[in-house]
Amino acid sequence: MKVAYFDCPSGASGDMILGALVDAGLSFETLCEDLGRLPLTGYTVERREVMKGPFRALKIDVRVHDQSGSHGHQHRRLGDILAIVERSSLPSSVCDQAASIFRRLAEAEGRVHGTPPEDIHFHEVGGVDAIVDITGACIGLARLGVEAMHCSALPVGGGFVDSAHGRIPIPAPGTAELLRGMPLVDTGVRRELVTPTGAAILSTLARSTGSMPAMTVDAIGYGAGTIDLPTPNIIRLFVGEARAVPAVGSELETICQIETTVDDMSPQLWEPVIETLFEAGALDVYLTPVIMKRSRPGVVLTALCDPARVSELARILLEASTTIGVRWTTYQRRRLPREMVSLATAHGPISFKVSRLDGRVVTVTPEFEEVRRIARDRGLPVREVLDCARAEGRRLLDPSRQGRPP
Repeated sequence: MKVAYFDCPSGASGDMILGALVDAGLSFETLCEDLGRLPLTGYTVERREVMKGPFRALKIDVRVHDQSGSHGHQHRRLGDILAIVERSSLPSSVCDQAASIFRRLAEAEGRVHGTPPEDIHFHEVGGVDAIVDITGACIGLARLGVEAMHCSALPVGGGFVDSAHGRIPIPAPGTAELLRGMPLVDTGVRRELVTPTGAAILSTLARSTGSMPAMTVDAIGYGAGTIDLPTPNIIRLFVGEARAVPAVGSELETICQIETTVDDMSPQLWEPVIETLFEAGALDVYLTPVIMKRSRPGVVLTALCDPARVSELARILLEASTTIGVRWTTYQRRRLPREMVSLATAHGPISFKVSRLDGRVVTVTPEFEEVRRIARDRGLPVREVLDCARAEGRRLLDPSRQGRPP
């Protein structure tokens, strides 16, 4: 499978992503031809090689020469932009990706301004250059045959920037919404390092964020940003074939770990908090006793979740517990593929969670609540029913144990 990994040491923008794709092998002429299939006029796309510190990189510029004097920054709504994409003759996969990115942008801006996504007036991201950057990125990934995209942690930058809404902090509120659940770092640079367009492309299309996936690299491209920074303002793209990690045979995914430390809450309240977190989509929740300042006993609550669930779980902890702060970190994890099966045992049918490594059964775990119910109904020790179920499940699912006594 062809994969792409965007390494973003100095941030990300639409033109940087586009430059990296062209530098990694996307034909510039083909890109321009494909962009010409959009019902969009009044612009040209130019490329040039530049030096960013010691690095050569490719700079892509969208020159808007619309005679209306709008410089391409029209106040389009989401429907206007989707209509431009849908009326093109580009492949449906490219159109679908581009539409998803703009919908994500609209949802982020809608949350910031308290407005339905379809009513958002795009300013900067509604311009011709943003439409070209986003659609061009989707074209480039498709032309390079990329089936899965990944990206590194993103530097957030800092300070303030002038926008259509006035002077706003960096990262801009819309950008911050787009970056929720992604790993971020502060490099100390007080500039806008991640633009809304760059954040929208990466957060929508990246299958995982953080470290580089196991891959055999075939091409590397360097895309240049506009401003000059203390470090080279580039984005680096690795393109190659995904490589299986030896002796793992498991699924790679990004999760978030949310934690809070509390020393003034009644133990009786933890159970409903944990139940609410699970109902909201937590993958796991557990408590750890700790000794806090002044030797006070406390509890650390840890919850694991999908990055998209961070905001909701954090809100639950702030509302349902006595904590006044919540922290979270993004991790990469590998987990074994698993399935639920029902097996006929000596004590009746029992559900088992079965996981495999390289196709080989490695764990066969009976559902404990079913085991406990059977033990209660038959007047047997839970341990006896559990040991029997485990042995029978292993024998039934592991061919190497066929014929052996349970």
